[in-house]
Amino acid sequence: MKSLCVFFFAGFLGISSAQAYDCLIEPHQMVDLGTPVTGLLEQVLVGRADRITKGQPLARLESRAERAASELARFKSELTGPAQLARKKIEFARLKYGRRQVMTRENLMPAQERDDAEAELRLAEAEFKVATENRQIARLEHEQQQGLLALREIQSPFDGVVVEQLAFAGEVVEPGAGKRGILRVEVLPELAGKGPYLATVKSVDRLLNAASGTFVVLLELANPKLEIPAGITCEARFPGAGEKRKSE
Repeated sequence: MKSLCVFFFAGFLGISSAQAYDCLIEPHQMVDLGTPVTGLLEQVLVGRADRITKGQPLARLESRAERAASELARFKSELTGPAQLARKKIEFARLKYGRRQVMTRENLMPAQERDDAEAELRLAEAEFKVATENRQIARLEHEQQQGLLALREIQSPFDGVVVEQLAFAGEVVEPGAGKRGILRVEVLPELAGKGPYLATVKSVDRLLNAASGTFVVLLELANPKLEIPAGITCEARFPGAGEKRKSE
């Protein structure tokens, strides 16, 4: 169940069930999404306040060189000419070797020529194996280039809401914890409905503000449909709080 936190201040002298207290809704988690590679930011596909889903493309880096390399690797992986040529050589060498075996048995040809034909056959078989292995290598290179190309597209790792755009098309972006991100996203965005909503008290601050006579109370509010926006103010009430104090 996705949730968010609500911070607010309640009166130090006591909490009344009838009184409404000012509060502020904040996200449970905020993330700056960056890039895994250095590059020129070509396009940002979302904007502030857009809802995003896991796997959704958010931004793209300039990738002409990577696309060309991927296309070249794909073309090499689909080449069939070298293997076909090697296969034809095997067929011809096998026929030649067979004829010379017969002629050698009938003493119509020196054994050396039969051995030479056999060597040609083995060489043709080796060429076919090399052609097959090269095609397999080309397939792996294509997969590698596809992976490098995929790094040029930044996708959302989770559902959330875009809070702020940090970089714009034409800027160079870099990976790293200390580098500027591209988008700031709320992983668990805040409340947007009219309410009322039921929250759970998670903690009551033991540090009191003597000047204002207040303390901080932290509540957690479920937000499974991601309907709640960030930074909005709210009012909090505590049903039954007054009755509990009277009974005490």
